[in-house]
Amino acid sequence: MDHNNILPVVLAGGKAKRFGGNKPEAKLRDKILIDYILSEILKQFNEVLIVANDPINHLSSNKILKIEDYKKDLGPLGGVLSAMKWVKENNKKYQWISTFPADTPFFKIKIFNNFLSKINERESELFFMNSNEKRHNIFGLWSLDLIDQLEKDLENGLRKVEKWANNIGVIAINMSFEKEDPFFNINTKEDLEKAKKILND
Repeated sequence: MDHNNILPVVLAGGKAKRFGGNKPEAKLRDKILIDYILSEILKQFNEVLIVANDPINHLSSNKILKIEDYKKDLGPLGGVLSAMKWVKENNKKYQWISTFPADTPFFKIKIFNNFLSKINERESELFFMNSNEKRHNIFGLWSLDLIDQLEKDLENGLRKVEKWANNIGVIAINMSFEKEDPFFNINTKEDLEKAKKILND
């Protein structure tokens, strides 16, 4: 699959109630959380879209664009639709968007490239990543052809990524990891402290 057909999207519009405060800007060693995933994505792509409803002092790059959710309180699916709408409204040529959370500091772009290498785009319009058989619904590859169905389902009140993806028909690509899970995400202050310990080991 050609990277030029894919827009990487960092979903950072959540309220982070369990964490408290602006999670994407939480400091982990010498960087804020969102900058870990941004620095990885920028190695591979020429344009990155952030969907966030609050200001974020992320790393500076002319490759990074930021938009707000087109409609608030729709969860991650709303962020996906916001990105798809942005592609259409700006007449971009992307056929897919790839989604990444803002709170996974150990994820590396080589994992994404491995994921892409295992995909046959004729088999589905939606692919998620698995690590050791655990599915990660925010690490996904979404066809722009899903935009109308997604908007319709959101208007009808569907919010859960897991349920929507299962209804659509998603293919999960599994990858195995023996050491620390690179999909480790930070939901709480305790998780942040755990991440600091991992970095110090």
